[in-house]
Amino acid sequence: MDGTGRFHLVTMAFLKLIRFQNLLIIAVTQYMMRFFIVEPILAVNGFELQLDHLHFFLLVFSSMAITAAGYVINDYFDVKTDLLNRPSTVIVGRKISRRGGIILHIVLNSAGILTGVYLSWYIGIPGFGIAYVLAAGLLWFYSTTYKRQFLVGNLIVSVFTAVVPFVVVVFEIPLLNKSYHEILIANEMNFNNIIAWVGGFSFFAFLATLIREIIKDVEDFEGDAAYGRNTLPIVLGIRFTRILIISLILVLVFSLVYVYITYLSRKPGGEPDLLSLFWFSVMLIIPFIYLIFRLIAARDKKDYHFCSNLCKLIMLAGILYSVIFYIIIHPFIS
Repeated sequence: MDGTGRFHLVTMAFLKLIRFQNLLIIAVTQYMMRFFIVEPILAVNGFELQLDHLHFFLLVFSSMAITAAGYVINDYFDVKTDLLNRPSTVIVGRKISRRGGIILHIVLNSAGILTGVYLSWYIGIPGFGIAYVLAAGLLWFYSTTYKRQFLVGNLIVSVFTAVVPFVVVVFEIPLLNKSYHEILIANEMNFNNIIAWVGGFSFFAFLATLIREIIKDVEDFEGDAAYGRNTLPIVLGIRFTRILIISLILVLVFSLVYVYITYLSRKPGGEPDLLSLFWFSVMLIIPFIYLIFRLIAARDKKDYHFCSNLCKLIMLAGILYSVIFYIIIHPFIS
C-alpha cells in the first residue's frame, strides 16, 4: 500500500475512533441552542448575545475535544469486550497503536481543558475551569471503573449528554448579566426563561440518553457478562431491565405531554401552536410508543441494536425541535 492509501486508512480510523459523527452532533446541538433558542428569546426582549463568534467556537471546540478524548480512552480500555460485542468496530491495537491512542487522548484532553480554562477566565468566572479538569478525569475513571459498576456508568454518560446544550447558557448568562445589569435591576428582569428552555432540552437529552445506554447494555449482555461487568441487565436480568426501560420511556412521554399542554399549546400571540403539537406527536411521542413495542418484541442482539438506533433518531428529533421553536417565535422578534 502506498503512502496516500495508508494516510487515508489512518485518517478514517482516527475519525471513527473519535466518533466524528457524534462530535458533529455536539457542535450542531450547541449552535442550535445558541441561534435557535437563546438568541431569539433575547431578541424578543431587546437583548443581544454577548459571547462573540470566536469564543463560542472555542466553547464548542472544547466540548468536542473533551468528548473525543473520552471516546479514545474508552476504546483503549474496552478492546477485549468490544472484540466480543462488536469486533468490527475495534480500532485501538489494530489500525491505531495503543501508544498512539494514549497520545491522542492526552492531546485532545489538553486542548479541551486549556480552552475551557481560558473561556472561564474570559467570562470572569475562572472557577468554571475546574469543571473541565473534573470532566476529563471523570471520563477516564468512567472508562476504567465506573462503566463496570451498576448504573453509575449510564448516569455519567447521561449527565454529560445533558451538559452539552446547557453549557451554552452557562457561558452566556454571566456576560449577559454583566452587560445588562442596570436594565435587569430597573425592570426586575432576569434570564431564567432562557435557562428553563435550554434546561428542558437538557432534561430530554438526559432521559433519552439514559434509556439508550441501558438498551445498549442489554445489546452487549454477552460480552459484558464474560468480563464480569455489573451492568443493569446482568445484575437485575433482561426482563426487569426491559420493564425499567419502558418505565423511563413512559416518564419521558408523559413529560413531553405535560410540557406541551402547560407551556406550548399556545403561541406568544395566543393562537394554538399546531406545529409544536405535530412535532411532539409525530416525531417524539409516537416513535417512543413504537420503541416500547419493539422492546417488548425484542429477542436478540439485532433487535436491541435497532432499538438503540431508533432511540438515537428520536433524540435527534428532540434537539431539532429548536428549529420549530425558532420558526414559531421569529415573527414576534421586533
